[in-house]
Amino acid sequence: MSLTGGALTVVLAAGGSGDEPPVTISRDPAREAARRELSKRMYHENDPGLIQRALDAFWDWLGKLFGTAASATPGGGVGLFFVVLFVVAVLGALWWRLGTPRRRTASAAVLFDDSPRSAAEHRAASEAHAAQGHWNQAVQERMRAIVRSLEERALLDVRPGRTADEAAAEAGRSLPAHTDRLRAAARQFDDVTYGGRRAGEQAYHRLAELDRDLERTRPALAGSTTAGNRPGAAE
Repeated sequence: MSLTGGALTVVLAAGGSGDEPPVTISRDPAREAARRELSKRMYHENDPGLIQRALDAFWDWLGKLFGTAASATPGGGVGLFFVVLFVVAVLGALWWRLGTPRRRTASAAVLFDDSPRSAAEHRAASEAHAAQGHWNQAVQERMRAIVRSLEERALLDVRPGRTADEAAAEAGRSLPAHTDRLRAAARQFDDVTYGGRRAGEQAYHRLAELDRDLERTRPALAGSTTAGNRPGAAE
């Protein structure tokens, strides 16, 4: 078949002779006939699959990208190679210096932020949140008030970066009668702050009661045997 002068000429051989006149078909029907013929499966049995075509397109794009980068880099492909090598070396040095990024777990998250406040200020903030029904924030501030109060009473050393679990464990050594409640308060703080859980009114009141009890409690005295000096005895 040949397409000339806007028409397709089809020569039909009858009986092995070429005496019959050629048959001409207009362009549009000829194009449609050719499309139908070429769409037959027999012509596409050896075509690459979808994944192969996607890979071919990706490598073509990557080749053009590097070609463009090489043409824009002094020294061409050699210059681009040294630029890539330099970037890899810098990234490797940063990785070695900073180490692998790791997300801090809930038990390793610090209790206080960078703006220290007194125990009274934390208590006032917790009560304000409780009055509005913001129990998560009320629990957080009450736990901070408890730890700050113990620091102010010198029952805990003032140490930046301390976690709620660490504070509860350290305070439990001076106030053993309240060890379990301190640990429970620390877990509540972690669950609310880092575990995505929601606190309720009862959780807040438990921390507020613990705060008041700790205020009335003397620390354990080494070697004390009298009833008045029992560990955790109330003043």
